[in-house]
Amino acid sequence: MESRVLSSGATTISGLPRLTKPPGRITTLAVSSPARLNTNGGNLVWGRQLRPSLLNLEYSSLVPSVTKPAKRDALKPCPATASDSAGDAAPVGFFAKNPWLVTGFFFFMWYFLNVIFNILNKKIYNYFPYPYFVSLIHLAVGVVYCLGSWTVGLPKRAPIDSNLLKLLIPVSFCHALGHVTSNVSFAAVAVSFTHTIKALEPFFNAAASQFVLGQSIPITLWLSLAPVVIGVSMASLTELSFNWLGFISAMISNISFTYRSIYSKKAMTDMDSTNLYAYISIIALLFCIPPAVILEGPQLLKHGFSDAIAKVGMTKFVTDLLWVGMFYHLYNQLATNTLERVAPLTHAVGNVLKRVFVIGFSIIVFGNKISTQTAIGTSIAIAGVAMYSLIKAKIEEEKRNPKAA
Repeated sequence: MESRVLSSGATTISGLPRLTKPPGRITTLAVSSPARLNTNGGNLVWGRQLRPSLLNLEYSSLVPSVTKPAKRDALKPCPATASDSAGDAAPVGFFAKNPWLVTGFFFFMWYFLNVIFNILNKKIYNYFPYPYFVSLIHLAVGVVYCLGSWTVGLPKRAPIDSNLLKLLIPVSFCHALGHVTSNVSFAAVAVSFTHTIKALEPFFNAAASQFVLGQSIPITLWLSLAPVVIGVSMASLTELSFNWLGFISAMISNISFTYRSIYSKKAMTDMDSTNLYAYISIIALLFCIPPAVILEGPQLLKHGFSDAIAKVGMTKFVTDLLWVGMFYHLYNQLATNTLERVAPLTHAVGNVLKRVFVIGFSIIVFGNKISTQTAIGTSIAIAGVAMYSLIKAKIEEEKRNPKAA
């Protein structure tokens, strides 16, 4: 292959030594311009940087001339790169050609684990109504899983400093409070009703963005939230399992997760989502220990554990707690991994469909009787959430791509 070496043996540049022709036979190369040497000593061959050893020229800024002759095979062809030949590229795998299959699998596992978690969680509360302790178990099993993953290097643990720790503490506190109050609601009322109330979470997010963060919320977003409020109100008025403990706990959960989102924006970091969620789970676990011990500890020691073991047996009781904790951690981790693979619009649709799946399956599995008004109200609330999510996703996409918008 014919190459033009951009160097000259008769020109001195910026005090650099002259490259003279060494003794012995050597092929003379035509030059079209004075030499220009890179800062790291390499020469340019048709825009490609070569190491001096490839030319078999030894030179130094301290020696005025080249002292060793070049060998006859001085110029050697450069190894082929991916850019040189497309034929040398590695073969593309089946899943690389069909990424939608991988994304679809992530969605399926996210929904599946979420539904299984909600069903098993409610079954546990039917014979072991201690939501503070069960919430503690959820996080504890997840933390053990994270520590085991770090031990084997899947993934490798990311370091954390004091500054990031300070930023994650409020995020973790809100995560712990929202998680515990959600479980208090799950234990007190039907799963479908808790998820209907939690459909109000976008309303609290919009309110916090407008009045806490000072962001301007478009009127279209506020209008899309009206069906959510109306639907939840309709469902609550005729919900057969309604009680104030379940309702208020679900509302506190909405507020807690809203502030978790606010603090998360302040704690933006380059750490990967898996490590970040692991650290949040560890800190949240520490927040959950005191209320579980103080509020439910005496009852658990007195008759809580013994009653549960008498109803289902020691083996089932322990395995139920371990599995529900594993499902909780995995569905949250898969939710994060899934949403990283898709656009905001798909993210919004996925969240709405997830809630529909959970409400529908919980009604079927537990045979919850719901009134016609509750069914209509729940449907209106879900439709409102879908409308809000789609509008918000489009607004975010327009902000990211102003030219395309």
